[in-house]
Amino acid sequence: MDDLQFGMRDKRGNWKPTARIEIAPFYQIPPNIRSIIKWLPGYFLPWNLFFAISAVAYWAWIVPPVETLKTFAWGWIFKLWLVNTISVILFYGAFELRLYLRRAQGTRFKFNHKFPADTPSNIFWFSKQNIDNFLRGMLTGVPIWTAVQGIVLWAYANELAPWLSIAESPVYLFMLALLVPVIHEIHFFYIHRLIHTPFLYKHVHSVHHNSINPSPWSSLAMHPVEHMLYFSTMFYHLIIPSNPIIALYQLHYAGFGAVPGHIGFDKIEVGKNSAVDSHAYTHYLHHKYFEVNYGDGLVPLDKIFGTWHDGSKESDEIMKERFRKKQERASARKTRSGPVA
Repeated sequence: MDDLQFGMRDKRGNWKPTARIEIAPFYQIPPNIRSIIKWLPGYFLPWNLFFAISAVAYWAWIVPPVETLKTFAWGWIFKLWLVNTISVILFYGAFELRLYLRRAQGTRFKFNHKFPADTPSNIFWFSKQNIDNFLRGMLTGVPIWTAVQGIVLWAYANELAPWLSIAESPVYLFMLALLVPVIHEIHFFYIHRLIHTPFLYKHVHSVHHNSINPSPWSSLAMHPVEHMLYFSTMFYHLIIPSNPIIALYQLHYAGFGAVPGHIGFDKIEVGKNSAVDSHAYTHYLHHKYFEVNYGDGLVPLDKIFGTWHDGSKESDEIMKERFRKKQERASARKTRSGPVA
């Protein structure tokens, strides 16, 4: 495909889409029904439907019987960890293999024209971003993912969480499933703002932001504290009347759903003239500029707090002005706290 039909490339070879990123259309006043109908297919396809199906598959084939879940035992916990590990390697690895190892698309639709493997840096383990990112995901990411999963399933089995059956509450649970991405977005936005506070950024979140040019393995390249905060989104289903399958969907939305935002390409080619949108540009801009797009635009929290960046020059100017005012406030505080003569 010709990526210049959809965007432009600067002198360095970096690509950006022509179209601005849009906030989900539900918040327009007055409501624009046509925009909502046009937007809806992208809400389900391809990612959200895949994550939901994966949750159903886990419940049907991977999660042990309820009686087994009532007691913590290394056997079933190890099984969950093993399946999670294999699933991550297969799902994340498929994108890494095609786009970053084989480089099947070259730099078509790639935001940053460089590949991490070509720019070693000593901020990463073994000076390799891909190795560093992979190891962090495997050593702490998947184990913490599994721990959260085990705790919630154990709680359901022991009637410590409000478990609604699909047969008795089909409409409510369907509506709750539709809100899983919204729950994730709100949770992610606020923990993201939290770990951008100076102390937590320095000691926790900076690990993730070392990957300025992210790739699929960057998705779970986090400090263990961030892993715990990130995957804790599943804990809402210990309070909300829900179902284990919906809770698993919430977890998979976080775990597998981290990949599209870090894929580094705007589109994934699936043929000579067709491609799948990654929806990665919103979060790529966060990795590029650090203090914009704490969410993905499904809920307009960035708009409300003034940190939204839609990829345009106007957003660049707004961002620069915000940074300038922030520096002025920091300078003023430094002056007021200076030594007294």
